[in-house]
Amino acid sequence: MISARLAVPAVLIAASVAGVLTYLVGQPIAPVEVNQRPSPFNPIVNGPDTTASTSADPYREGDEKAAIAYLKAAQEILRRAPSAQASASNDELPIKGRIPLPKKRPIVRR
Repeated sequence: MISARLAVPAVLIAASVAGVLTYLVGQPIAPVEVNQRPSPFNPIVNGPDTTASTSADPYREGDEKAAIAYLKAAQEILRRAPSAQASASNDELPIKGRIPLPKKRPIVRR
């Protein structure tokens, strides 16, 4: 009788050999031609709440809203820029000389 210590690796090796042989012997997949395109999805919707869309691209309206919000945020940031510059004072002296770095601490071993 074969022990479990020998059976498990034997099954894994047999499965990997079978996979490699299947990969090497199997027929290659036909390449996709450049001219092939999927057909457009045109659902047929019948009901009282269905209305024709005014936009050809349903994501365009969301993109326009995002662009407007981005422009408003950019204008707000630029509006606050002068006050940000005013908070930085020019009368402070620049740091001269060597800047002390923190000292290395020993590693605590328990």
